Amino acid sequence: MSVLVFAEHTQGSFKKKTFEAVQYAAAIAQQMGSSTTAVVLGNVSDSAAAELGNYGAQKVIVVADTRLDNLSARAYAKALAAAAEKEGAKVIVASHDVTGKAVAPRLAARMKAGMVAGAIGHPDTSNGFVVKKAVFAGKAFAFVNITSEVKVITLMPNTFAVQKNEGTANVEKLDVAFDDKDFGVQVKEVNKVTGTVPLAEAELVVSGGRGMKGPENWPVLEALAGELGAALACSRPVADSHWRPHHEHVGQTGGTIRPNLYIAVGISGAIQHLAGVNGSKTIVVINKDPEAPFFKAADYGVVGDALEILPKLTEAVKKFKASHN
Repeated sequence: MSVLVFAEHTQGSFKKKTFEAVQYAAAIAQQMGSSTTAVVLGNVSDSAAAELGNYGAQKVIVVADTRLDNLSARAYAKALAAAAEKEGAKVIVASHDVTGKAVAPRLAARMKAGMVAGAIGHPDTSNGFVVKKAVFAGKAFAFVNITSEVKVITLMPNTFAVQKNEGTANVEKLDVAFDDKDFGVQVKEVNKVTGTVPLAEAELVVSGGRGMKGPENWPVLEALAGELGAALACSRPVADSHWRPHHEHVGQTGGTIRPNLYIAVGISGAIQHLAGVNGSKTIVVINKDPEAPFFKAADYGVVGDALEILPKLTEAVKKFKASHN
């Protein structure tokens, strides 16, 4: 019996969230006295697949069908189910991202499995199989006991620090008999953002809201993010107003992030926005309105005009970096 983990990749390259999911699955396998098998869908080199051994996978199964290079939730679920059946897997792990949200429920339905979406803790197996997750937009926690024979878990990215070790993994191929219905929904085009840290993986994030007054003022945010090596984000009104691209939108209807540091500039802190960022380890709020709701969730707050504060903060970061070089 093995713990199975869906190892998502982008054009043959694995991201931090994948290593985190593999490491999480390996921790579960250790609890259960089992092994860890990673499943890779689409074209990836054997050397890249074997790299997953550094994060706890003993075996890597590659379903090398070129049609899997683009997301097809039905085909992905079918391939993962085939791998789970081959390995006799009773626990299956995936990342709680766009792909995981599309594939994991289908997989759970196919395998008649109980599922926890967005786990933020290791399962407690002392009395059942209890998994912790955030609920009510992060205002509370739920502890869900999965009682089904097969269990599916999606892990919230940036929940655990990734630790690379020395490990090896055997790479095997698996052929899955797909039919045309499995690819009934096809991805025609993928536009990728390059040269920036993906928001879901960023440890530092600088975010702007309507308090920035307009897109012409974004360079001061970009300057701070550049000095910090942080990713840029924004609130929904900013994205809806086309000041910033929609992939930067974080919140209940956008991306969910859990960085070590989240700097919110000119964002009031409505519940919908907090739902996407309140997993951040440290929250810094800059707002000229001292009554802004976000201050209640902040670890540190600065009351003042963001366009005056940001250049001074950026300069302070520059001086700090210079003094520590």
